[in-house]
Amino acid sequence: MFRPMTQTTQTTARTALAEKLAAAGATLAPYAGAETAARFGAADVEREFAALTAGCAVYDLGWRGKIRATGEDRVRWLNGMVTNNVKDLALNQGNYNFVLSAQGRILGDIYIYHRGDHLLLDTERSQVEPLLKTLNHFIIMDDVELADISGELTSIGVQGPQSDDVLKAAGVPVACADPLVACDVDWKGRKLTITRMASPDFLTYELWLAPADAAPLWDAIVAAGATPAGTEALEKFRVMAGVPRYGVDITERYLPQETNQGHALNFSKGCYIGQEIVERIRSRGQVHRGLTGFTFDSPVAPGAKIQVEGKDLGELTSSAQVQGRNLALGYIRREAEKPGTQVTAGGVAGKVASLPFKF
Repeated sequence: MFRPMTQTTQTTARTALAEKLAAAGATLAPYAGAETAARFGAADVEREFAALTAGCAVYDLGWRGKIRATGEDRVRWLNGMVTNNVKDLALNQGNYNFVLSAQGRILGDIYIYHRGDHLLLDTERSQVEPLLKTLNHFIIMDDVELADISGELTSIGVQGPQSDDVLKAAGVPVACADPLVACDVDWKGRKLTITRMASPDFLTYELWLAPADAAPLWDAIVAAGATPAGTEALEKFRVMAGVPRYGVDITERYLPQETNQGHALNFSKGCYIGQEIVERIRSRGQVHRGLTGFTFDSPVAPGAKIQVEGKDLGELTSSAQVQGRNLALGYIRREAEKPGTQVTAGGVAGKVASLPFKF
């Protein structure tokens, strides 16, 4: 069925937990299209980061948005809109996808889960409106309905090697053995969905629930031993782990293979928008630049040009100071991407590094 495009104005709304976290001493700031906790005290960001990597941290994921796809044609139609194989997802299984233009440029990224009578699309709040506009444009005679349900479903993140123990102590059943599988559980009479993210190096859970249930669940997880963390610590971790963000490290400038996110691509699924370009790149063997890591002698701001022997060969997209090291993500031409290659950016000496960064 036809769905007309609508003009909307995007605003930065507070997450369901924002006021509670502010009352607990958190500094709020916009992140990914929503206002949430940036930090819990000026001197606590390093402690929050340590919990993410060596203990157990809990954080507000209300800046993630949710889109529900319904209708008889939803699976066939969406499979033709994204880069991964949605058609063959098992019940409650998910995967990571790009949405491309006809020229193969990246318009957004989303996780898609098969939830039985609907598909659930998970992305940053800042991407919900642009993606809805793009996707709705291609619903012509298809029985597909897309709905923004970000106000009906919020999320809490729990991360760190002690996460299983903390969740069990909070009474949350840890039922997800496989990554990117949505497991529906009961927590004190409340409906809760748990999914484990697909990271071989860091144990990370997302808990999806009704906004009204977020505060009691947060309190239970903190009481069980988790350290509250804000987006500043999450950004440090993101750069260290080498995880790109759309709108920051991935934009419409880039082609999928340039991002080195191979888990977003399926080369046997059949046709989708932008597929011809992706397949052409694969058949020719490579692209001219790629996303990688860098270490520098002192901090360098995103946007700095990367030079090798005086030639501009790339650009930084993200940077962070982590445990005394100056880390960055960025794109560099393939001929200079070998780890250890000497570079400069913003007049600061550095080296190309493999991702994720090792400590």
